[in-house]
Amino acid sequence: MNNKIVRISALFGLITNCVFAQQKDSIASKTQLDEVVISDSKFALAKEKSGKVITKITSEDLKNKEGLSVATILSSVAGVEINGNQSVAGKNLGYYIRGGKNNQVLILIDGIPVTDASGISFEYDLRLLPANQVESIEIMKGAASTLYGTGAATGVINITLKKSDKKSIQGNGYFNAGTNNTAFTSKTSAQDFNQGFSVKGNLEKVNYFASLNSTETNGMSQIAPSNQSVIYEPDRFSRLNYLAKLGYKVTDKLILDFFGDFDKINNDYDGAFDNTGKDDTNLNYSKTEQFRFGFVPKYKYNNGQFILNSSFNKITRTYNELDTYSGTVGFSQYNSRNVNVDGYNKYEFSKSLFLVTGAQYQFFDMSSETPYGNITKEKAKFNMIDPYITGVFTSYFGLNVNTGARLNIHSEYGNQLVYNVNPSYDFKTIPLKVLSSFSTAFVTPSLYQLYSQYGNSTLTPEKNITIEAGFETQLLDKKIKLNLVGFYREETNFIGFSPAYKYINIDGTHKVKGIETEITFAISKKIKWNSNYTFTQVDAALDQLIPKHKVNSSLDFQMNKRAFFNLNYQYVDTRKDAFFDGNTYATQNVVLGSYQLVNATLYYELVKNRLTVFGTASNIFNAKFVENVGYNTLGRNFKFGLNINL
Repeated sequence: MNNKIVRISALFGLITNCVFAQQKDSIASKTQLDEVVISDSKFALAKEKSGKVITKITSEDLKNKEGLSVATILSSVAGVEINGNQSVAGKNLGYYIRGGKNNQVLILIDGIPVTDASGISFEYDLRLLPANQVESIEIMKGAASTLYGTGAATGVINITLKKSDKKSIQGNGYFNAGTNNTAFTSKTSAQDFNQGFSVKGNLEKVNYFASLNSTETNGMSQIAPSNQSVIYEPDRFSRLNYLAKLGYKVTDKLILDFFGDFDKINNDYDGAFDNTGKDDTNLNYSKTEQFRFGFVPKYKYNNGQFILNSSFNKITRTYNELDTYSGTVGFSQYNSRNVNVDGYNKYEFSKSLFLVTGAQYQFFDMSSETPYGNITKEKAKFNMIDPYITGVFTSYFGLNVNTGARLNIHSEYGNQLVYNVNPSYDFKTIPLKVLSSFSTAFVTPSLYQLYSQYGNSTLTPEKNITIEAGFETQLLDKKIKLNLVGFYREETNFIGFSPAYKYINIDGTHKVKGIETEITFAISKKIKWNSNYTFTQVDAALDQLIPKHKVNSSLDFQMNKRAFFNLNYQYVDTRKDAFFDGNTYATQNVVLGSYQLVNATLYYELVKNRLTVFGTASNIFNAKFVENVGYNTLGRNFKFGLNINL
C-alpha cells in the first residue's frame, strides 16, 4: 500500500445502472427528457432537442458506484462493452461500441481528446483515470467524426472531471478496501485499496480544485493456471494520480481555465498467454507515466460563445519483459506526444437556430526502443488540420435537425470529408420523440501501425457509414421511460494483421447491425428498476470479444433518507477469442462461454452530508467465467469504505 496518501473517507457503492438512472432521493421526480447534454453539439442542449440517445452518468450515479473503476461503470451502459473490466486490475482493456474496437472509440476528458500516440490503436488507457476524479460521463454512440474528427467512428465517451464548488473551501476524503479473489480462491484479507482526498473552492474571481488519489491492488495472477492445484505468482497494480484545476473570471464574459495532471501506473504482468505456463513470471514489470496540461479560455458575447480547448499530453511506457525462448529480460520504452488546439464558436441566429463553426489542429509523434528495433520521433509523426461546421435547428412544433461537415486535412493522407444529417421529432401532444441519423466517419492508422517493425506505410484510413433510427417515450405519468435504437454500420479499409506479421487494409465491406433498448420503471417513490439490452451482429472479420446479446438490470431501493440498497444483474453472451498455442505454434480460435453476474450494494449516511459508509458484494454466486482466454477473472469479492466531507 502506498503510505504517501492520507487515507480518509469513502462512500457507498452501487454496481451498475441504466442510462436513465436518477437521483436516489427523488427517484420519480425528474424526467430524462429534461436533462441537458453536451456531446451532440459541444454546447449545452436540452435533451428533448437532441437527435441522439445519449447516456448521461451523473455525479449522483457515480456517488452510488463508489469503489468501481471507470471501465466497470461504462460496461453497464447499453451498447458498451469494456473487455477486461472483470479481470486483474493491470489487464489491458478493450473498448467495444456498436461492433467497433479501441481505435474507433474516442475518449474525451473535459471535451479534449486523449490518446496514446505510441499505442497500437491510438486509444487512451482508462486504467490511468480513477473514478473518484470524475464528475459525470456522457456516452454518445454512432459516428461523430463531424464534431470530433478521427477515431469517433462508433462512439464518443466524454468524461467531465470534478471542479470547484461555490464555497470558499471544501474538502473530501475517502478510503475503501476489499478482497481480490478469483472464483477459485477465498482469501479474507484486504488486497484492493483505494484512497485519496480533494480540496476545492471559489474565492471571488478565482476557483480551484486539487485532488490526490492512490490505488493499490494485489493477490491475483494476471493469467490463470490451467490446473487449479498450481499456484501462480500474484501481479501487483499500483496507481497514483494528481489533478489540479484553476479558473479565473476576468470579466462576466471572459473566463480563463487551466488544468494539469500527472498519472502513474506501476504493474506486474504476465506474458502473452500461450497455454504452456511459461508466461507466469515475476520478471515482467511495466510503468506508465502521463503528464497533461492545458489552457481553456471561454468568451461569451451577446449572440454566442467562443471556446478554445488547448492541451499537451505526454505518455511514457516502459516494459521489462522475459523472453521465454532465450531466458533473458529485455527492456522496451515507448514515448508519445500529442498537441490539441480546438477553437469553436457558437452563434445564435435565433432561439431556434445556432451554428457551431470551428477548426482543430492535432499533432502526434512517437518513439520507441525495443529489442526488436527502434522508431524515431522524426520519422513517426503526423498532423491534422480540420475545419468543421454544424448547424442545429430546434422548432417550437417539435422538429429538430442537427447537420454538419468536417474536412480533415492530413499531412500523410490528404483530405477526408465526413458529414452527418440527424433529424428528430418531439411530439408535443404525447411524450414521444423519434430520431434518425446518417453519419460518416474515418479512422486514421496509428503511428505504430505505420512505422513499427510490423508497420505498413501504405495503409489508408478506415471509413464508416452509420444509419440509425429509434424513439424515446414516457408512460404512466412518466413512471416508465423507454428508448429503442436500431443501427446499421458499414466499414471499409478495415485494418487487420496479416499472416506475414504486417498490418494491412482488408478488402471488402464489413457490416454491423444491432439494437439497443433501455427501460426505467419507478415502481414507487422508493423503488426503481433499470434495465437495458444490447443486440450486436458483426461480420466474421470483426467478430472478436463482442457479445451478441448483453443485458444489465438493477433494482434500486431507497430504504429511508439515509439508507440505500441496490441489487444488480448482468448477462454477457458467448464471444469469440483467439490465442497463440505454444505447443503447436499456431493461432487457435475459441468460443468463450456466456456468464451471469449478481452484485449488491448497501450504503448508509451516518452523518448527513458529512459521513457515509458503504459495502458491496460482487459476483455473489461466485460464477466461473472467462473474459479473455487464459486470463484470470474476479470471483466473489467484498469491499467496504467510507467518505467524509469537510
